[in-house]
Amino acid sequence: MNKSVKKLVFIAVFTAISIVVLYVPFLRFPIFPSAAFLEYDAMDVPILLCSIIMGTGAGLAVTVISCFIQGITLSASSGLYGIIMHFIATGAFVIAASLVAGRRPPIKRLLLAMLCGCIAMAGIMIPANLLVTPLFMGVPVKAVQDMILPIILPFNLIKSGINAAVVLLVYPMLKKPLEEID
Repeated sequence: MNKSVKKLVFIAVFTAISIVVLYVPFLRFPIFPSAAFLEYDAMDVPILLCSIIMGTGAGLAVTVISCFIQGITLSASSGLYGIIMHFIATGAFVIAASLVAGRRPPIKRLLLAMLCGCIAMAGIMIPANLLVTPLFMGVPVKAVQDMILPIILPFNLIKSGINAAVVLLVYPMLKKPLEEID
């Protein structure tokens, strides 16, 4: 199988896995009851694994496709807003983590990459929420500002932290089988 076909197959498989994971009810729940619209989901785990295995571009491709599918199906009520916000959050995590990790990193570098990804995601979601949320939700910027420290920042740190921990647990199990595929 040529390299571009293999990459396309990996992107399709990781996209499918991310969507399937999204539909597992116990893997999707609000972290803060006062902001039930901010749900944890494990959709980013396969996306992050794809970016570590296949590179930043592949991870971003899975992000775009998965966010779009999520936005028109399960999260249709949030529409374009949900698609944009999930893409910004996951895209920041993918870019930071995969650039630090490189392809198929040793576990110590992967740990640093996951930490950088968590920080990037939490960091980018502060200005993203301040800019995008008032436009789509019709709320004043002040209302969003009041949510940054008690809800938005902790939510993104918790969500990205859980997903990073799962990646750190799963990736070592995939390393050997992936070497045999190459």
